[in-house]
Amino acid sequence: MRKVLVIGAGGQIGTELVIRLREKLGSENAIAADLKADCPASLKGGPYIQMDVLDREAVRKVIIDQKITEVYLLAALLSATAEKHPDFAWKLNMDGLFTILDLAKEGYLKKIFWPSSIAVFGPTTPKENTPQRTVMEPSTVYGISKQAGERWCEYYYDKFGVDVRSIRYPGLISYTTLPGGGTTDYAVDIFYQAKLGNKFSCFLKEDTRLPMMFMEDAIRATLNLMEAPIDKIGIRSSYNLSGCDFTPEEIANEIKEHVSDFEIAYDPDYRQSIAESWPSSIDDSQAREDWGWKEEYSLKDLVNVMLENVNVDLLTQD
Repeated sequence: MRKVLVIGAGGQIGTELVIRLREKLGSENAIAADLKADCPASLKGGPYIQMDVLDREAVRKVIIDQKITEVYLLAALLSATAEKHPDFAWKLNMDGLFTILDLAKEGYLKKIFWPSSIAVFGPTTPKENTPQRTVMEPSTVYGISKQAGERWCEYYYDKFGVDVRSIRYPGLISYTTLPGGGTTDYAVDIFYQAKLGNKFSCFLKEDTRLPMMFMEDAIRATLNLMEAPIDKIGIRSSYNLSGCDFTPEEIANEIKEHVSDFEIAYDPDYRQSIAESWPSSIDDSQAREDWGWKEEYSLKDLVNVMLENVNVDLLTQD
């Protein structure tokens, strides 16, 4: 029987992933864990544990005592936030991974999901249709930690047979949680400001093209990857994955199709240099070939869904 633990469950990916896992496995078999003492309202449909991923012994105890079979390790400090706290970002993004990899190596876990990111690429990487295997010279703390994590995941598979699976997520767009400190998060905040009737100030230039994905596609891809037969997994570092790509100007124009008086201004800050070091589009043909990946949401689709579902009341909640 599968029993899963989602660490970092209160974040952008974790919230929706836990809900879907509970639908598939039964609420009692999908445990949410996060640093917050109180269970977020969105996760109250099943078991919740307060957990600090840096407390190695506490994490080990929960996984062993609860007889967890799979871990989704989502706890991390994202790109823009990590640049402000580099030492802590490195520690958080790496130490938790080693704890989980070691538990699998020791036979306590059957399978691990660990997310990587387009941040593993850098300014020397080909920007258009970035290949699965290419030059990777990341220039951010977040990217460096994710690249190192990819190498360790591959190493633990090659040396110890640990079944660890990973996706290089592009920018993710969701209406269930607020932005969490990523460079692509302008593409979430823009919908809140549009619905509030505010002029949106974008911290990237209008023509900055980045790979993006609607959260529903990201969750579906994650579950499909984890459910794929082991002999279909040809990449043990991390899979390239793409949904759509667009610029701030393009998403703003699409929003104006629904909110005619919406206005946007551009005030690039330190996040512009981070964005410029990343790809503008991704070649994800390996994921399509190995386990049948195919996106469902275009830019037009995600704008329709976001404008319909974004709840501006989230901005005033603790």
